[in-house]
Amino acid sequence: MRTHARVVVIGGGVVGVGTLYHLAKKGWTDVCLIERKELTSGSTWHAAGLLPLFNLSYSVGQLHKYSVKLYESLEAETGQHVGFRKVSNIRLARTKDRWDEYMYYKGIADTIGIRVEVLTPDEVKAIWPLCETDGLLGAIRHPDDGYIQPADLTQAMAKGARQLGAEIHRFTTVTGIEQLPGGEWLVKTDKGDITCEHVVSATGNFARKTGAMVGLDIPVIPVEHQYIVTEPHPAIQARHAAGLPEMGVLRESDSAWYMREEAGGLILGPYERGAPCCYMDGPADDSEYELFQEDLDRLAPHIETAMVRVPAFGEVGVKKVYNGAIAYTPDGSPIVGPAPGLKNFWLNEGHSFGVTASGGAGWQLAEWIVEGEPTIDMGGVDPRRFGPYASRGYLREKNEEAYRNVFTPHYPDEEREAARPLKTSPCYDRMKALGAVFGSVYGWERPNWFAPEGYAIDVASLDKPDVITNHNHPTPDADGTVKEIWSFRRSNYFQHVGNEIRAVTEGVGLQDMTPFAKMLVTGPGARAWLDRILANRIPKQRGRLALSHLLTPSGGVRAEFTVYERAANQFYLVSAGGLERHDHDVLERLLPADGSVRLRPLTTSMGVFVLAGPRSRELLQSLTDTDLSNAAFPWLTGKTLSVGTVGVDALRVNFVGELGWELHHPIEMQNRLFDLIMQAGKPLGIRPFGIRAMVSMALEKSYRNMGRELSIEYSAYESALDRFVHPNKGDFIGRDALVAGREKGYPNRFVTLELLDATDADARGSEPILKDGVLVGRCTSGGYGWRTGKSLALAMVRPDLGEVGTELQVTVLGTTHRAVVVPESPFDPDNLRLRA
Repeated sequence: MRTHARVVVIGGGVVGVGTLYHLAKKGWTDVCLIERKELTSGSTWHAAGLLPLFNLSYSVGQLHKYSVKLYESLEAETGQHVGFRKVSNIRLARTKDRWDEYMYYKGIADTIGIRVEVLTPDEVKAIWPLCETDGLLGAIRHPDDGYIQPADLTQAMAKGARQLGAEIHRFTTVTGIEQLPGGEWLVKTDKGDITCEHVVSATGNFARKTGAMVGLDIPVIPVEHQYIVTEPHPAIQARHAAGLPEMGVLRESDSAWYMREEAGGLILGPYERGAPCCYMDGPADDSEYELFQEDLDRLAPHIETAMVRVPAFGEVGVKKVYNGAIAYTPDGSPIVGPAPGLKNFWLNEGHSFGVTASGGAGWQLAEWIVEGEPTIDMGGVDPRRFGPYASRGYLREKNEEAYRNVFTPHYPDEEREAARPLKTSPCYDRMKALGAVFGSVYGWERPNWFAPEGYAIDVASLDKPDVITNHNHPTPDADGTVKEIWSFRRSNYFQHVGNEIRAVTEGVGLQDMTPFAKMLVTGPGARAWLDRILANRIPKQRGRLALSHLLTPSGGVRAEFTVYERAANQFYLVSAGGLERHDHDVLERLLPADGSVRLRPLTTSMGVFVLAGPRSRELLQSLTDTDLSNAAFPWLTGKTLSVGTVGVDALRVNFVGELGWELHHPIEMQNRLFDLIMQAGKPLGIRPFGIRAMVSMALEKSYRNMGRELSIEYSAYESALDRFVHPNKGDFIGRDALVAGREKGYPNRFVTLELLDATDADARGSEPILKDGVLVGRCTSGGYGWRTGKSLALAMVRPDLGEVGTELQVTVLGTTHRAVVVPESPFDPDNLRLRA
């Protein structure tokens, strides 16, 4: 075994081997993989081998697409059989909500180049003659989907990696991992030690044990998953004898199961409620090819529906029940990328669909390690999307929830309830008393919208179809009522959000934005350092605010900060609450080694209120002796002042496009500040407003969001950030690439669209944009603008189609709408209200 390597991959399942293979394909051949037992002996060996292209995540969808394409060519490349059966995948729909989900997904698939066919019940019957089609609305089909033999796939990638010079060491156990003073890693094993530049953890069920070796609490805990293999069925055997094609993978999503042929019989894989987490502290050291005792009682409802849909399933005996561990994360998506707080330690963990994702995850992780950046936006799988709040107990609740919701409709406005409330700002109870309906971001509770007093919907009154995955609202209160119905369309809260916006536009509103990520940057080198890493100029005048972007070396947008100089060499940075760990980790990695710059996180010590609307100055002035006139306190400035007895940093900026301030305050004083504002605002008709009102108002201002309009996939110029980027100020990250890119031209252009005939459904993001039937772009955000009375979308389109007045088409939930490019900021384009 070599003593030095560029990369050591730990874990010999399909995910780890896929990572090794792609590193070698990138030309890094001095790499090795360490596996404690035999390859595939963890979870890979008992996987059903399905290759579902279906995924509502933009990131994961692209990983799956790459994997399936790779697996088609792998056998020819390596000479190793992979057992790939491209038999297609059919997803059945029994409810209108499910059909909306499928049509929403088809839009995503169209934008990333995945083929999806729409089938009638009769067409389903023709392809799957053993399937009864009563009660079906239709189905979607992936013709390029199917299944593969996981062990064969793993061996093929292992062979390919070895052919390129990589080494694989089986029956070798990692006993410790240490970072040396020079930054290299020492991987200790029972066969000797290896010094390396990078370590990749791809240890599946052992992820938490591996993380503990380097002080990481990796948010991965497996869940038990069962599937049933039947004896052969005469009808299936007869089809094979007649030379008929395999019927493919069938998924009745509304009953939460998949089914496919296996050796003349069938496999049924349900995703049931009550499946428990396992390996809470990791498997035993000698664990290998391990299964758990089956529990068919848990599967009974799914078995019953399967026998109704496919009667042949109930006509044969059970040959084998597999009950094995599958790694899960709180949101069900994998963890792929850099480990927070550690240099050159990478994670490829938490894969609940590891066979499908292994190729794509290995591909992008190799790009990230070798080139310094992935080539697609990996925000949806970045390890830093979870924070320290993801404790062991939290993971148990959330991972079991993620498992049982694999097949439930993934509504864009859904707020899952497990492990909540977890993090609350002091005013939580006050907001709740005012009717707040909460959502969750990065563990924080924050109001999404406010229900009127006494507002409730009796769940018993809802017309709900009789399906297992019938779950379109939160758990009812004791009286059987809920306040919110989830939907892909305009739902019950639509009008109430409009009322919040009207109150802010005509008077004054208060919003709790305490979850904002907040960081204090200090030290003699603070200004110069920020100037070197951010694309915007750092204001020279103390008290001025700047919206500043941290770019990638290729000119994409990695992070966005509001920058405020509170005092000499003391800068306060604010960014999106859901990106706290990511943004702060990125800053820490860029710190100069000379100690001239220091970082101090302030998120949990500072609360934030947004006070906005034309009467916000009147209200705030009644509580402070600081002059708030436009001349004394203009837009994009900040000051320290007293609001009654509470000292705050008041920043004249907001994300709603109205006159207003963000009031950053010591969190222990929040309730005092809340009471002062609400009491003073009572004569002015103050109302609280939530995230959904904010999103609508931001859309009308064409404000960009990280992970949507702002992405590593789009340069800062493609995102139309020209006024925030100054190549002539001196060097900063991404400057040279931006200059070169502008000379060559970019493939995308940011636009604002008006959908001219939308009535009950608006764009949400990832809808395809067409010109004369040809795909020319994708929506990145969308919704209804209450102040303009228009259905709007933000989008990236082909540059020649970005001029105002250009007519396009946008497909929303399967319906094509006329759309037109409109000027940026349809509401108050001259910012007269902000500057008032």
